[in-house]
Amino acid sequence: RLPEHRVLWISPRSLRSFHGEALFQASPPSAVTPVLSPRSEASLRSLPADISLAPARLELQSAGACGALELPPGLSLAPASCRGLRSLPGGALHLRLRLREAPGGVELVYNLRESLKPQKNCIFYCQSCGDVIVKERKFLRVLPLPSENWSALVEEWCCHPNPFAKSTLHPQRDDCFLGDTFVLLNSENESHVPEPPICCSETGHHASQNGSTLKSKENTRVFCKRCKTMLGETISSDTIKYYVTEVIVQPSEESFSTIPRSQFVQSMVAQCLMELSSAKSTFRFTIKGDDGKIYILIWLLNSDTLLVESLGSSSSHNVFTLFGDTFLPNSGAVGTWNAVKVLYQPCVKSRNKELADAWENDFGVHPLKFPSETCLELLLILGLSTTSLPPSLQCMNSFQVAFLKM
Repeated sequence: RLPEHRVLWISPRSLRSFHGEALFQASPPSAVTPVLSPRSEASLRSLPADISLAPARLELQSAGACGALELPPGLSLAPASCRGLRSLPGGALHLRLRLREAPGGVELVYNLRESLKPQKNCIFYCQSCGDVIVKERKFLRVLPLPSENWSALVEEWCCHPNPFAKSTLHPQRDDCFLGDTFVLLNSENESHVPEPPICCSETGHHASQNGSTLKSKENTRVFCKRCKTMLGETISSDTIKYYVTEVIVQPSEESFSTIPRSQFVQSMVAQCLMELSSAKSTFRFTIKGDDGKIYILIWLLNSDTLLVESLGSSSSHNVFTLFGDTFLPNSGAVGTWNAVKVLYQPCVKSRNKELADAWENDFGVHPLKFPSETCLELLLILGLSTTSLPPSLQCMNSFQVAFLKM
């Protein structure tokens, strides 16, 4: 996890007559390890194969088939640095190259903290349909919240009764509080608030969290008036929680810009993982739904990946239309993203229950809470990322491997 490490994952969806994928794994200071995994009848099983390298191009020829990968602007290879060529199971090749990257990084898909600043007018939109959720607001304070279990930690550190035992951290009228996966707003005198079935009291909210009144929990949910997507929960009669995966905050002078759903979800989750791992040295996470169930176990493995994709024929191309977007750049274009590499285990339908229980009771594991529907979306995104990898790189020990774009 050295800061000078850089990882590049390249997934060419269509290489003319050759379909394949390539992974570039960095080692200091700028070496990369590409893994080529052909997906055509004329694959690397038809040896011999010729590999040609140029600063911006990698070409493979095997049994009459030819595939070429063009690197996007700003990235180049050092052909003379090629070494360590070997064959992997499944007809893949493994070699090491040195990567050169031009100054200037890849921009994030969306950055909440850049859009949500004090003394700036902003508007909250539903991410799914673009409907206005909170009309123009100017917050005097935008403050980060402590961790979810901060009150329990206070009891451990104080030698006298907890002075905050009966207090709650609720925003005032012009405040906005930022949690790990949500924002808290004061809904007093709000001109446009999404319609929850009932705004329950703080007591009812805590009771629902304990699982004693599931119906009461249902009544705390906040939905978009237009598309009926769950956006958050009512915490008290004047406080609303919005999940960061469900809303987009933009400056009032800017018009709403649509971000593909799948791209937005994984970007927000990846940013949460990176921020928490950096601030708290936490690398293991449980992804929980608003119903209290654990859906995914995630282990952050690498946070310095560069993901490059080109559009072409791919099974995941059609699957991602379930999110209302194709998840891929326009035809012929090459997209580049920062990404994180994760190991994960699905926990739906009681899968990996023993491991999930162990992680839930481990203080080194950080819980992240999202709407249950979003947890299932994230699980699908992770699964599609895994299937896009070469077979030799899809698993590590008992965990599955995936990449999340930022």
